[in-house]
Amino acid sequence: MTRSELIAKIALKNPNLTTKDVEKIVHVILQSMVDALAEGKRIEFRGFGAFSVRTRTPRTAKNPKTLSLVHVEERHVIHFKTGRELHRLLNA
Repeated sequence: MTRSELIAKIALKNPNLTTKDVEKIVHVILQSMVDALAEGKRIEFRGFGAFSVRTRTPRTAKNPKTLSLVHVEERHVIHFKTGRELHRLLNA
């Protein structure tokens, strides 16, 4: 599902809201999520899942083309863990 599909679905279920209002709401929600993750906070939606930031330690990797060693810096990645209800639905 894309952002525009999400906006269209919410607007369809809420005829009292204009599409522009729904766009603003979705934008504020997603921006709040981005800001929280940027601060290293965890975001949890009961039944759906949780987003968190994990740190990958610096390491030495091999370039598969040249087989030379390359240093990979520390980096932060987003991790998603499904909630129980979503996990059950996906694996029913």
